[in-house]
Amino acid sequence: MPARRDRERLPGRTGRPPVTSRAQILAAARLLIDRDGWERLTIRRLAAEIGIGATTLYHHVRDKDDLVVQLVNEYVDQVARPELPDDPRGRIIVAWATIHDALANWPLGAEVLTADGFLARLGDSALWFAETIVAGAVDYGCTPLQAVDVFRSIWYYTVGEILVRAHTDSRRADVGAADFDFSLRDLDPSRFPQLAAIGDQWPARASLDIYPQVLAILVDGLLAQATS
Repeated sequence: MPARRDRERLPGRTGRPPVTSRAQILAAARLLIDRDGWERLTIRRLAAEIGIGATTLYHHVRDKDDLVVQLVNEYVDQVARPELPDDPRGRIIVAWATIHDALANWPLGAEVLTADGFLARLGDSALWFAETIVAGAVDYGCTPLQAVDVFRSIWYYTVGEILVRAHTDSRRADVGAADFDFSLRDLDPSRFPQLAAIGDQWPARASLDIYPQVLAILVDGLLAQATS
């Protein structure tokens, strides 16, 4: 038995007891994702990272998808639930703003949720936000299916906005700012009159955080279907 345990540990970790608690496994997975990206996360790689055998790890997670969902749920569990206003529209906006701010602090959390079907696997904390948004739309006058459209449409915008900004920051760190300080002044104004008129103002405008304003516009537009 001692020989088998030794084989499970990484070189240089002799004598270190295997890490088997769920909290420690999730912490190690989070560090691995933050360092290398979630695409490179595998059960075997995580097991090697923390010095245990893959078989031991499978006692805590079924597969990579299960591990990722556990990570997201753990992260959302730490997000404080906001105080909600009485009006349904306000509740939707506050809930979405909280989701946005939380995921903006961990963009990889948004990236792993870019496929439909994740909702049923989320824990109570994450489902509270979804319930708040859907209930707000229904209370406003939407049908349940219209409320789904409200949630999904804003979810797509929110995740897209977070990931574009995160990827922009990452690319800027890799290649510098040259690609981002572009100008449209040299475009032929007879062919592209509006773009040429914008000139070199696009980068500065793109850097502005207008999520709250756009969120309100989207919510109002989507809720308008309740009266149709």
